[in-house]
Amino acid sequence: MSHSPEILTTTVGSYPVPDWLAALPSEQARLDATRVVFDIQKQAGIDLPTDGELYRFDVNHPDTNGMIEYFIRPMGGIRANVGRSDHEAFAAKQTMGFRRKAAGVVESALSEGSLNLLGDCELAASVAGGPFKFTVTSPYMLARTLLDNHYGSFDELTMALGHVLAGQVKNLPCACVQVDEANIPGNPEDWPLAARAINVVLDAVTSTRAVHLCFGNYGGQTIQKGHWQQLVEFLNSLHVDHLVLELAHRPVDDLNSLKDLASHIRIGIGVVDIKVNHVETPEEIAQSIDRAEKILGPGRVGWIHPDCGFWMLKRSVSDRKIEALVKGRDLFLGRK
Repeated sequence: MSHSPEILTTTVGSYPVPDWLAALPSEQARLDATRVVFDIQKQAGIDLPTDGELYRFDVNHPDTNGMIEYFIRPMGGIRANVGRSDHEAFAAKQTMGFRRKAAGVVESALSEGSLNLLGDCELAASVAGGPFKFTVTSPYMLARTLLDNHYGSFDELTMALGHVLAGQVKNLPCACVQVDEANIPGNPEDWPLAARAINVVLDAVTSTRAVHLCFGNYGGQTIQKGHWQQLVEFLNSLHVDHLVLELAHRPVDDLNSLKDLASHIRIGIGVVDIKVNHVETPEEIAQSIDRAEKILGPGRVGWIHPDCGFWMLKRSVSDRKIEALVKGRDLFLGRK
């Protein structure tokens, strides 16, 4: 990076799938689209861009942008075809109220199968033109979507997923690996297991380590109830360099809960609401940073970003929010 301001800007992961990629998908079109996503962020001045997660795009799973199926379906030990009895068994478990159908059925010990995060990260690196962030869905969240017919223990299934993902994140050619967890905020009692599995993944990362937590972005809507206060112990237990937290769409009181975060963890705060079309002004973003610094203390805010990925919004809205993010940071830091 050419400069290192006190507060860095990043995006969370996904970007709206360009119409031309959806209309005529191909490997070349996806690579071209990834180049466009990087360039849009770089031209806006984003310090740590993401690749847009376009390699996950699946027209059959538009409501979660492929954040589950992309990881689950290639793994060995998982059957992707879900029959009636599987369907009924998963529904009886009620592990995910917003999801009626299991993403897959675990029938034997998990292995990497044909999952190849290195391949997709290498493709992104080939057009990134600089440092970027690569994202991975948390093993805890993936476990919640599966029907387990092998391990007989949710803990064992979650840890097995963690070990498969740990094997995937070693030596990725990116500046930062971010683990995404959108389910634990609604199930805070499970935090010891979630932290243990996520740390297995983080410990294998050879670059900067980030964890993104939100309260869900299912069809652009919040799906988890909860508060950051319930998760401070969980956050402090993570082997992480910085956090990427949903806060723009949250009550202001949530910031008070984060006062007890360990001092070695850099805090990233969401200052752009991805669940509305309103484009924040630079002044609004600067005010959000100022409010956070007053509550958390000077120097505690290390990153600003959107609350979550942009995939549910129109590109015109996303692009203007990206521009406002950098302008708001610069305004707060007193830049012209």
